[in-house]
Amino acid sequence: MERYDLSMGRIETMMSEKNITEPYLDYFHKTAEFIMQIEQLARKLMRDELEDQPIEKLKDLNASLYADIVGDNYEHSYANPSYAVKTLGEEYGKYLSFLYTEIRGMIVYAYELRLTEITIHNELFIEIYNAFEEAEELNSEKIRNILYWFVSDYADMTVEYRVRELLDTNLSFAADIIMNEDLTDLRYLYRFGEFITGNELDTAKHLNEMSEKQIEAMAATYTEGYRMGFILGNKDLSKKEIVNIRYTLGFERIVKKAIEQFEKMGLRTSIYRAAVSSINKKQHYKQGFFGAIANKQYEYDHRADNAIYLDKAFMERKLGVLKVAYEKYKKEASKFAGPAVMEIFGEHPFSPISKKECLKLSDKQQKLAVEFDMEAGQIVNQYIKGEERSFTIIAYPVPEIGEKYEEIFDEIVKINTLDYKLYERIQQNIIDALDKGSHVVIKGRNENRTDLTVCFNPLKNPEKETNFENCVADVNIPVGEVFTSPVLAGTNGILHVSQVYLNELKYIDLEIEFQDGKIKNYTCKNFEKEEENRKFIKENILFNHETLPIGEFAIGTNTTAYMVAKKYDIADKLPILIAEKMGPHFAVGDTCYSWSEDNKIYNPDKKEIVAKDNEISIMRKEDVSKAYFNCHTDITIPYEELGEITVVAESGERITIIKDSRFVLSGTEELNKPFER
Repeated sequence: MERYDLSMGRIETMMSEKNITEPYLDYFHKTAEFIMQIEQLARKLMRDELEDQPIEKLKDLNASLYADIVGDNYEHSYANPSYAVKTLGEEYGKYLSFLYTEIRGMIVYAYELRLTEITIHNELFIEIYNAFEEAEELNSEKIRNILYWFVSDYADMTVEYRVRELLDTNLSFAADIIMNEDLTDLRYLYRFGEFITGNELDTAKHLNEMSEKQIEAMAATYTEGYRMGFILGNKDLSKKEIVNIRYTLGFERIVKKAIEQFEKMGLRTSIYRAAVSSINKKQHYKQGFFGAIANKQYEYDHRADNAIYLDKAFMERKLGVLKVAYEKYKKEASKFAGPAVMEIFGEHPFSPISKKECLKLSDKQQKLAVEFDMEAGQIVNQYIKGEERSFTIIAYPVPEIGEKYEEIFDEIVKINTLDYKLYERIQQNIIDALDKGSHVVIKGRNENRTDLTVCFNPLKNPEKETNFENCVADVNIPVGEVFTSPVLAGTNGILHVSQVYLNELKYIDLEIEFQDGKIKNYTCKNFEKEEENRKFIKENILFNHETLPIGEFAIGTNTTAYMVAKKYDIADKLPILIAEKMGPHFAVGDTCYSWSEDNKIYNPDKKEIVAKDNEISIMRKEDVSKAYFNCHTDITIPYEELGEITVVAESGERITIIKDSRFVLSGTEELNKPFER
């Protein structure tokens, strides 16, 4: 507390000092003002002064904390790299924008009363301020070094805490709010410290209007899907004790009930916040619990802030700390069952602007990032074994989806609880046809240029083996797909979609060429310059790998979801989780069985699923570092763009499953009924 008080006292005096020349003085004064706002917030929280505040006061406080990056304000914020570089210059602007962005993480540290994290960021700010006071000795390398060593020196604290948040259920900040607050009093949403908008408030209101029975049923769909994932994956849930819930604020009634249901399964719940510090982030993606994203462009602008410090030494430092952290919590890690994820959709689609002022990873750093992900994945798998863990994912709309939100919400609840036995039976017909083939041909129609051949694993004993998993509603809710791990050799051609949303990013005219199952070339039409298009895809689909294999080929069968999307014109807002069930899809990256290929699993017809490896993943038996990519992105061709899916047998026999957007295989006629309504 003494260091905290001293640092706050020093920063308070900065606000009246003029020891630094413009344009930098304004930056330091405004950042100091923000830090003092955090100091006032922390004091109020320590004294419980916000407990009895009316909701309007809490709204005002929340808005003031995030105001600097919301809407047009961002255009004149030092958090915006473009504005920072324009105002502070190329030499220092990007570094000072990074610093301010890291300092903005203090908002959530204050709510969790993590004063140590606030203190070390204060001290970093003071050190940078002191460097600017010594103008004659100032240079950009000095500033970069200060930032580099800050991130590196405190890695043992920041990385370990991140691991602990996942595994230690005693860190129960979010769970305590969910379980102990009155969820009918929407003031509880402001206890988290996240940005709160109408989406979160109206979602909570909508759930509060539902009966306890309805909430229990929605939670049970989620928790039973999780439990069934272990059963169908031939994994022993009884050995596990911890489940990690990841969700977006507003759904606390469902989450509370899910916590109770998981507890009956013998599972304690961890709920950690989406990372706010660069060292624990992965680009602009959110993993954990979070509220509204105040500005998606802001998140995107800072996706590569690790360019400041990512080098070989730092990579080895972070890997070492990660290993030590998992060793410290190895007992908890061995009991960790995996994540239960609740996604949202319906927000306005986001098309990012590519800014030259943003920090960017060099080619060398991109390779290091890939190397880190691969080695970190191996460390995690040593302690949380892939063959023992599972997951589940479900998704719900938010009010931003439109005026018919409540109708759409009800439709999604129905989709999430469709009769899986019906789909299981229909999908078995599709699998029986697919298992007769050596490969399948997928072609687009009209403007869709897809022309792709996907090869299958040869079955040694077709009476007892199958290549495809009959996927109903367990780990991926809702029902509706059959999938396999393709053979890479001979898998060739073009995959094209006119428009697709992947991880909240929009791609226009996305085209990927495959040669022997690996990405050979790619492009899209998001930006005027081809270089920008390729960079966009490499960062966000290839995750900076030079190439990726097709890890999955699937046929989605949920035509009900497809027609709901058409009826309400929400296809562009659906998450991958639902969209992948609405047509054939192809995942680039790892297979669906990564780290658990040796588990024997069976379809309901008792046939063993044998196509769990490809030519890359099988390398795990010789050198695991060459087997995995730690990414898996599904790209779906919508039914309306689909010309045909035809199975081709070794004999030359052709069996068409879909023709001109409709299922034509005998036994699949039921799937066309939603098209006719």
